[in-house]
Amino acid sequence: MFDTAAAVLDWMGVIVFAVTGGLVASRKQMDIVGFALLGTATGIGGGSLRDVLLGQPVFWVHEPAYLVTCLVVSALTFFAAHLPQSRYVVLLWLDALGLALFCVTGAERALLAGTGPTVAVAMGVITATFGGVIRDVLGDEIPVVLTREIYVTAALCGAAVFVTLSQVGLGREAAIAAGLGAGLAVRGAALHWGWSLPRYHPRPGRTREEIERLR
Repeated sequence: MFDTAAAVLDWMGVIVFAVTGGLVASRKQMDIVGFALLGTATGIGGGSLRDVLLGQPVFWVHEPAYLVTCLVVSALTFFAAHLPQSRYVVLLWLDALGLALFCVTGAERALLAGTGPTVAVAMGVITATFGGVIRDVLGDEIPVVLTREIYVTAALCGAAVFVTLSQVGLGREAAIAAGLGAGLAVRGAALHWGWSLPRYHPRPGRTREEIERLR
């Protein structure tokens, strides 16, 4: 059974990601159906893929309240999206919070399903990032995972911290708090200071003389 703390975080993640889907829809000036589509896909997309990969029943099929919540939150965002001064800034920081929440709850669900630590970390990353990928593709935005900013790495850090501390016997609540804090701290720092990982730079091809010397 999913414990109370993790369940609360899971619900928070669904709500936060549903809001980000609605904010992307607002940037694209969609109608309320578009808001519902992006909000729902973002809120439950990552968790749906996780459950399919784990061979488990998809969580919102057995708990339709998740689906209903996404629809309600998306509708509310339709009427309130104009309130923030900068919707994009709000979008980025809410997305960071959703990522931190889901990287922990996704890893937690995987551990409860009996997976090993490596798979649990991978499921945490998938849960945290896949909904945002769906949101950005449907919203005709460049997916955040393809930008220079640290994104997947933040989810990886949060999930890894949670799983590692859980495996060494730390209490579940403390491990959840540490994983959530790590994921949010890394993503928040990347947003604030513009952190990014080194990128590949193409190198000039070898000259004929260099190729001959290698023979």
